[in-house]
This record gives sequence, structure tokens and C-alpha cells, in this order.
Amino acid sequence: MAKIYYDKDADIKFIRGKKVAIIGYGAQGRAQALNLRDSGVNVLVAELKDTSNYRQAVKDGFKPQSAQDVAKSCDVIQMLTQDHVQPLVYDEIRPYLRKGMALGFSHGFNIHFHQIVPPVDIDVFMVAPKGPGTLVRDMYVQKKGVPCLIAVYQDYTKKAKKLALAYARAIGGTKAGAIETTFKEETETDLFGEQVVLCGGVTELIKAGFETLVSNGYQPEIAYFECLHELKLIVDLIYKYGIQGMREVISDTAEYGDYSRGKRIIDSRVREEMRKILAEIQSGEFAREWILENKASRPVFKAARKQAQEHLIEKVGAKLRKMMPWLKE
Repeated sequence: MAKIYYDKDADIKFIRGKKVAIIGYGAQGRAQALNLRDSGVNVLVAELKDTSNYRQAVKDGFKPQSAQDVAKSCDVIQMLTQDHVQPLVYDEIRPYLRKGMALGFSHGFNIHFHQIVPPVDIDVFMVAPKGPGTLVRDMYVQKKGVPCLIAVYQDYTKKAKKLALAYARAIGGTKAGAIETTFKEETETDLFGEQVVLCGGVTELIKAGFETLVSNGYQPEIAYFECLHELKLIVDLIYKYGIQGMREVISDTAEYGDYSRGKRIIDSRVREEMRKILAEIQSGEFAREWILENKASRPVFKAARKQAQEHLIEKVGAKLRKMMPWLKE
């Protein structure tokens, strides 16, 4: 079973004496920066000038600087830009990394796949909240917390775990619980979940169901409601109560259909394909493919995005969502 740490296991004073730089003021960067500051930590923010994130940081009372400038004067750097941007940012801050500093992440992709190779005389850790930045901030304000993952990749000072726990506590994570993992486990499971279930699996399942109904003469609007719109109702129930808890709420007809037909969709062939995808992640094949795609200016990515935007389900959805005033709130 996983090791889980709580407030009592984390010494917040250990990070209050350090200067922490947040690089990237998106939703997660903003939440972590504000929570750290409200926990008594000295926070610096790095963000590009003339961007909405820069303006938001100013509005929140920070004085954003360049990545190089914050790296020169901080003790801890938390990298919160997108994965494909991080190696470029790292190249800018690398000359300013000093012995005994700490480099933090909220996703392990670039460390695990060696796109960032830190010097041996610094600590490298991860604190990864398992929720969006808005939720991380909201829970902190309510004196609650969002569970997070912690990991240590490099422990030069022999205090990297202590720092990770202190950081997790300062953003509210140990109030809910910080689960210990590794950069390898976090990265590989995160990619697998995105590709097989959360994004790739779900979106293809939705489109396949929609296309099956439409091709058999059913109205696209009805197919949209049954295969996409109502998914939120089920996901919300699973999110709150778990799979079996969801089944206890839905109709007996739906529950029986779940038990008797679900395995015909997710069959042995699908499970074998899942194993292949996991192997591609573990071997680094997917990472190499994605890295090369970015270096080539994303031709496959851009073509796939354009094709997806033209699917009938998007046109029908845009029309139907105008009938839903609650989505505009």
C-alpha cells in the first residue's frame, strides 16, 4: 500500500525560510504561488511579459520577472510551464542553478525521459496536486486540501523529501494527504491514463457511439445527448461515489446493461491494446514521438486537431450547448 503523509508529517517551517520561484503562472502556477504566499513563504513569479498570465500575477500582487532573474536569487524553483516548454526554460535557468538548490515539478515527464538533466549537486523533487489549479486554490481558502503526489528524484542535500513534504503542506496537500510515488510511476501512469481512458479512450468511445447511432438513422442531436451530454452525469456520480456507488444511483435497467454489455465493448482485444500502449510509454517510444513532433512544428498534431474540429459531433454540440444556459454561468 502507498505511504501517505499528512500535516503532522510535514515541517512547514522548513520551506518558510526559503525563497521559492514559481515559473509559469497558469492555473496551477497561480494556485501554488498564492497558497505558498498565504502559508508564509517568500514567493517569486516568472512569467512572460504582455501575457494574460503576467497581468493576472500583477493583479494578484506579484512582480513577475524573467525565469533567469528569479533563478538567480531563489532557493527552490518550481517548474509549472507545459511539458514541451520546460526544456527551453530550463536551458535559460541552468547557468544559475547553484549547489544545494532544489528543482521542483508537478509532472515528471521531462526528468523521467531525460529532456531535463539536472546537475548532480541539487535536489530534484515533485509535488503534484491531483486536481486543477482552481480546485487547489479553492480548497486551500476553505482550509481544506487536494490530495497530492510527492516524489524525490535526486537527494543531494539528504533533505529533499523534507522539502517536498513542506512544500506539499504549504499548498494544502498534506491536509488531504500526500501519497509517495516516484517520477517513473507518476509519469507513466499519467500518460497511460490520458491516452487509454481519460482522453483517448473516452473521446473515441463517445465518437464511436455517436457515429453508430447516426449511421443507423438516428438524429445527430439525440445521439449527442445519449453518447456525450449525459456522460457528465455518470462521471460526476463516479467521481463522488465510485463505480459501484454510481451503479446504486442509476436505474436497474442501466445497471444491468452495464454488467451484461460493458465487457463486450472493453474486450480482450482492447485490453491487449492497452498493454501495448503501456509498453510504448514504458520504453520511451511515445515520449520520443511527441518530442520529435514538437521539434517538427507539430504537423500530425495540427492535422489531427483540424480534423477533429470538423467532426459532426462538434457542429451538433455547438448548436445544442446554446440551449443550455447553465453552461454560460
